[in-house]
Amino acid sequence: RPGVDVAVVGDVMVDVSVAAPALAAGGDVHGSVRLRPGGSGANAAAWAAYAGARVRLHGRVGDDLAGRLLREALAARGVEAALAVDPAAPTGTMLVVRSAGERSMVADRGANDRLAPEDLPGRLDARAVLVSGYLVLGEGSREAALTALARAGGALSAVDAASWPLLEALGPGRFLGAVAGADLLLANEREAEVLAGEGPEAAAARLARGRRGAFVKLGPRGAVGWIDGAPLRQEVEPVPAADATGAGDAFDGVLLAALALGEAPAEALRRACAAGRRVAASGEQWP
Repeated sequence: RPGVDVAVVGDVMVDVSVAAPALAAGGDVHGSVRLRPGGSGANAAAWAAYAGARVRLHGRVGDDLAGRLLREALAARGVEAALAVDPAAPTGTMLVVRSAGERSMVADRGANDRLAPEDLPGRLDARAVLVSGYLVLGEGSREAALTALARAGGALSAVDAASWPLLEALGPGRFLGAVAGADLLLANEREAEVLAGEGPEAAAARLARGRRGAFVKLGPRGAVGWIDGAPLRQEVEPVPAADATGAGDAFDGVLLAALALGEAPAEALRRACAAGRRVAASGEQWP
């Protein structure tokens, strides 16, 4: 029996959210500041555990307070936090500032960019393995991401495409070549368009060629997929979105957990869409 149901290899971040009616250059304003755990890998791992899977997260954090808090937050949600500690780089941080109806984001990937093959075990020992595309897209962490896929063994392996601007910068062909060994490819609508140059249904079919399947996340419209030679589609009930940040990660974590636990692809897709919808409606990245 594998050591865990789902092994996630991905980013671990602290999200700092700032909201204020207006910012005053050089002055003080009243607003709200929230600190919460995040990162694509950590988000997906938390949701996979919530879905009933035994989960281990492989990542890299700094030797700092943020890294220790993230480890505790993951453990509190039932995730085994196999996090390497970087002696030089800080834990990754995402700053989100909302003011006057606008949103600005600043990402400091910190230790995430220094994840190395040596940070991973010789075999991931899981039923399913999810690798964050951010690791593939980053020069410093790409070797670790590809090592994770190589060490998946007989597990169901999946890669999330992560970011359309970074995909364009790297080149779709180079990304697809790097993750050719993955069983599943997961992407949102814009990422799928960059990778396949087609609409969602056609992109899912195209991206599934040579692998077990592919899923394209459509936000409030649900998702489409192509797996085991057959198309899938799941619609969701529209909901006013509070903040959709992390909804795609929740989708990934629940989908992999459900498939690892033996659920049919159609049911796994239904549950994954429900998790993404819940994040969008609540604005909370973790369950």
